Amino acid sequence: MSASNTRSRLAFLFGYNGVMQLKSVRDAQVSGKRVFLRVDFNVPLEGGAVRDDARIKAALPTINLLHEQGATKIIVATHLGRPDGRVVETLRTAPLAARLKELAPFPEIEMLENLRFNPGEEHNDEAFARELAAKADIYVDDAFANAHRAHASIVGVAKLLPAYAGLLMEREVERLSTALAPQRPALALVGGAKFETKIPLLSKLLERYDGVLLGGALGNDVLLARGLPVGASLVSDTAVPEALAGNDKLVAPLDAAVVTKDTNAGRTTLINDVRADELIVDIGTRTIESWVEKVAQAQFILWNGPLGIYERGYTEGTDALAGAIAKGQAAAVLGGGDTEAALAKFTFDPARVFVSTGGGAMLEFLSQGTLPGLEVLKA
Repeated sequence: MSASNTRSRLAFLFGYNGVMQLKSVRDAQVSGKRVFLRVDFNVPLEGGAVRDDARIKAALPTINLLHEQGATKIIVATHLGRPDGRVVETLRTAPLAARLKELAPFPEIEMLENLRFNPGEEHNDEAFARELAAKADIYVDDAFANAHRAHASIVGVAKLLPAYAGLLMEREVERLSTALAPQRPALALVGGAKFETKIPLLSKLLERYDGVLLGGALGNDVLLARGLPVGASLVSDTAVPEALAGNDKLVAPLDAAVVTKDTNAGRTTLINDVRADELIVDIGTRTIESWVEKVAQAQFILWNGPLGIYERGYTEGTDALAGAIAKGQAAAVLGGGDTEAALAKFTFDPARVFVSTGGGAMLEFLSQGTLPGLEVLKA
């Protein structure tokens, strides 16, 4: 596929009256040039080595392209963890560089130290951006998961050098754009917390999807707004607007797995029987059965965020829905936070199911139709 055709497929973005075209790395003249490649290698480490290299592998197509096109140097830059502008020995990029060398043993690759060791990174400091830009002739951004951050290596450097989208960035925008005009019937599953931050997204999804299923604290918020008990469960500080709470397409759990706040004793119960000292930790068996059936009937599925408190081991609902999507026939776009841990347990047909590398970036893109890191890559 030609670069122009690729860009045309990227053109339709949700909520946009005009057309966004991204400059593609396919069009960049990199032969004999130094390339600053921003990636997202924020991966888990264990014993000083990379525990999960999926994000490193995701950048290999762009790295291989730059190598094949004759870049004299590929300067790979990433952040790792949250060092808060200071050097943290356990967050150095040496393990990342070692794994990358195994996957792409090209002599022209150089990996920089953790970008967030410098406080100028998160502050989009111009001096730090110029320091980074001086290392290269061309900028390529393949870090979609960070494209919602207006940081020095995402926005600042892109304004100082000829800037292009990497192959992963292109694919993310292309596949996420399919979620903005989905084939019907379309189903959205949204988990997590902070309802107030999800209102723009949910409002838009309700216009374009046949059903929006809410799990996690978001589901608690809707239950509470509808006058149902949620006990001591996590809820947002901001009440759900009446227009959303009263929308029949916004679906909350029928039943839930709950635990007693003090003893941690668990049970599954209908929502109207949640007790004052109980916390909702996952969707219940009836909800799982109902939502699995809805998945089977959908032509398109969008999913972001776990449906229970996944990090505490309440995984049944999330895993059941992930398994149903893997076995089903619907096209799907999936991603976000602890959802990735569930998705790693299953094998998906990549032609049918796209697993995004973005969490917050995915949500913001679906809500706003653009990101700071995309704006600086526009043709």
